[in-house]
Amino acid sequence: MRVRTRSTAIIGTVCLVATLALTAASADEPASPRQAAKVTLKNVAKAQNPTAGAAGPGGKLWIAERPGTVRVLDSNGLSRPVLDISAETTTDGERGLLGIAFDKRFAHFYISFTNLEGTSTVDEFAVRNGKIQPQTRRTVITQTQPYANHNGGDIKFGPDGYLYIALGDGGSGGDPHGNGQNLDTLLGKLLRIDPRGGKPYAIPSDNPFVSDPDAKDEIWAYGLRNPWRFSFDSGTGDLFIGDVGQSDWEEIDWAPASSKGGENYGWAQMEGTHPFRGGTEPANHVPPVHEYDRADFGCSVTGGFVYRGKAIPALKGQYVYSDYCDGTVRSLQLKNGKVTAVNDLGVNGGEVISFAQGGNGELYVLAIGGSVFRIDPA
Repeated sequence: MRVRTRSTAIIGTVCLVATLALTAASADEPASPRQAAKVTLKNVAKAQNPTAGAAGPGGKLWIAERPGTVRVLDSNGLSRPVLDISAETTTDGERGLLGIAFDKRFAHFYISFTNLEGTSTVDEFAVRNGKIQPQTRRTVITQTQPYANHNGGDIKFGPDGYLYIALGDGGSGGDPHGNGQNLDTLLGKLLRIDPRGGKPYAIPSDNPFVSDPDAKDEIWAYGLRNPWRFSFDSGTGDLFIGDVGQSDWEEIDWAPASSKGGENYGWAQMEGTHPFRGGTEPANHVPPVHEYDRADFGCSVTGGFVYRGKAIPALKGQYVYSDYCDGTVRSLQLKNGKVTAVNDLGVNGGEVISFAQGGNGELYVLAIGGSVFRIDPA
């Protein structure tokens, strides 16, 4: 384990207002949408611009609100804020509180946000008896941002116990600084670090670029434009990333649990499976498992989760996602890393900004306007 002795960078690009994107046709072969499971959306709470959720102590769902607050969902709705950093962040552009995560023992809580200068920041708090300990707060990693969009900000602990951090390409449009394919920056990447292994963090010794002097050691995968959102299948450990396109194609990327990292998802040479503005497909390009164009619906993919709950057996094992502009909740059926069906679940969440997975595996849909829905059987 190599210890990093300074905060270098994180978080990435989110299109919070209209920059995510969903799916409608497999990258390998078209699949006609069909109803795979009968579901409904049950409105369980009203939040202030919810952006992320994480299962916390006691199986309760914690919800992050973009202005900077975190509240806990229970049978009575959302609690009073258990954390408030609203004086430390802004909501201009695509900034704000963008991600939250617990480690596997619920001993530490992590927040991902942009500070008043727009710098992407991941902070850590100790958790005792299910409560955040404010006095233990420390900064794990930071990344300056050249623009106010594409901040990313999603954070998750993987099955390996390491913290993964999604960073977009830095913003503007068309990746003007070439960050997606540049291994000497954390922008346009998925990072993998050990936040408890060093001060402020350590780098896992098996990260794919630790022996490359021309690459950042934190990088797990690259070639991403605006990864919004990513998740690990709690049943298999497979990784899914919803990556927002520039203007034509939205994509969902996939990597098996056996992956050793290092995947190049192509941006900004590629947009989905298509060369971007005369780009040349990299020899090591990993094409999306699913893509869709913007001709008929959608404008910004919102990545979700593989359903592993018990309430909807017909949905088990399917990857559930949506689109910020279209709002339709859909699912992908996969076999051996290939999409075999794209399903319209027949419900619409409005401006879907994120999904959350409860402690029992049930899924929630978060709309930027404030609605928190649970996906229930119809």
